Amino acid sequence: MGAETEAVAIRARATGRLVFIELTDGRQIAFPADRFRILSDASDDELKSVQLRLNGAALRWEALDEHISVQGIVAGRFQLPLREAA
Repeated sequence: MGAETEAVAIRARATGRLVFIELTDGRQIAFPADRFRILSDASDDELKSVQLRLNGAALRWEALDEHISVQGIVAGRFQLPLREAA
């Protein structure tokens, strides 16, 4: 049995309302910023200020005072439901 390793990001960026992360295992994941309360109220420019913290284990938006664990994103733990397309 293989040990499950914690997801760690090596890059993060935001384009429009989507936040993208690239993981050390090569996966790339995107999620809508609107799945998190604080990010849902942020402007597109504020979202672009995302930084990696804790050696890639967390995303941080300093100006918004928001941090989100990479492991939580990978596991699909979001604060808000996905909005339906209009």
